[in-house]
Amino acid sequence: MLQSLLPPFVRLGLLGLLAVVVFLREAGLITLTVPENARLVPEHVLGRGRVLGGIQFGFEMGTGMRTYSPSALPHLVLVSLLLAVPFSGAMAAAVGFAAARWIMAAASITHSDDGEWTTLWHSNQRLLAVVTTVGTIGSLLLGLWIAGW
Repeated sequence: MLQSLLPPFVRLGLLGLLAVVVFLREAGLITLTVPENARLVPEHVLGRGRVLGGIQFGFEMGTGMRTYSPSALPHLVLVSLLLAVPFSGAMAAAVGFAAARWIMAAASITHSDDGEWTTLWHSNQRLLAVVTTVGTIGSLLLGLWIAGW
């Protein structure tokens, strides 16, 4: 495990530096591309049925095997899991990630198909990026505090 290879001050220093960089990127103050596999899950996956198709779709989206990545936040969470979060915190991270994905989908279906959602999203994109970044970093700090860092 990576956490046992590096001293705590190095791990927290790297994580803190990354958190600052991600905040600056999400706030639009710096430009930084993030790794992504810019492909959509093909429609034939959903043709495999609700159970198998759903599992494959969720696996491919959740692991980043096939997805666009407009944010660096999932990368920050991954690095925090590798560098600082105790193993038991992985479940909390998974629940948070799933909840965030669900909230986005649930919010979008409450709007009509006339492009209102896209227009609303684009007009508030920077504010939402900053708010979710602060929420993610705050959650990471709270989790580290609870874990005794």
